[in-house]
Amino acid sequence: MFGLGTPELLVIFGIAFLIFGGKKLPEIGAGLGKAIGSFKNGLNEVEDMGLDIKKNLPGVKEVTAMQDKVDKAKNISKVLTK
Repeated sequence: MFGLGTPELLVIFGIAFLIFGGKKLPEIGAGLGKAIGSFKNGLNEVEDMGLDIKKNLPGVKEVTAMQDKVDKAKNISKVLTK
């Protein structure tokens, strides 16, 4: 985790406690948790949209099938040359 150890995290939390106080820290933590969750959901949606676009493009199935055939041929040539 970014090379932070326990002593460093304790110093960071101590400074945050001094700056924001005990009542504000849970609110800040909850807000950060929601933001991180929302960011991850957004990334997953973008990845899913990219996969949908790839599937719907014309010729993608044919290219994928041809790539599989080429990969199989490479594997066969590796076996034969050994």
